Amino acid sequence: MESIKEYVPSEAVGYIEELLSNYDIQLKIKSERKTRHGDFRVLRNGNCLITVNSNLNKYRFLITLIHEIAHLYVYKLYNNKVKPHGVEWKNQFRILISPVLNPDVFPKKILPLLAGYFKNPKASTDSDVELVKELKIFDSSNDKSYIHELDLGTKFDIYNGKIFKLEKKLRKRYKCVEVETGKYYLFNANAEINKLD
Repeated sequence: MESIKEYVPSEAVGYIEELLSNYDIQLKIKSERKTRHGDFRVLRNGNCLITVNSNLNKYRFLITLIHEIAHLYVYKLYNNKVKPHGVEWKNQFRILISPVLNPDVFPKKILPLLAGYFKNPKASTDSDVELVKELKIFDSSNDKSYIHELDLGTKFDIYNGKIFKLEKKLRKRYKCVEVETGKYYLFNANAEINKLD
């Protein structure tokens, strides 16, 4: 638990310790993974493992960690009999996050966005464009670019090395064409990309 202190707001450390003390859980802090901020798994031996990326700012880290702890709690209550991000998980996530949704832990500007997100939490906070924009301000380096920042016709690549061109903004997603194959893909507004000149 000593290492957790450097990753979450100091006002939340005691609460996180309390949540994790209820179960025998292994917590690993991993290097950056492009496809996820964290995850929860039940290992073959029956032990539970939570991983969270080390590169997240303290507010995103806290949200992600509680997201994964909610998976742990739902697993302990229902085993594997419910959907991973179903009603049970949404309710548990709301319950577990509520004690830290205050200005002692989060900046006041983020709280209304979090309140909106937690009305119906999605599998990833990345689905909430405004919340991600606000959380990005607290990143140690703001060199990341997101697809919603691009102009139509702009080329970009993503972590798998494929090059795309932004074609059209749809209601919630962005329609892009892979330059090499001509295949179309839909991207979330907050997909991290590398803008090409």
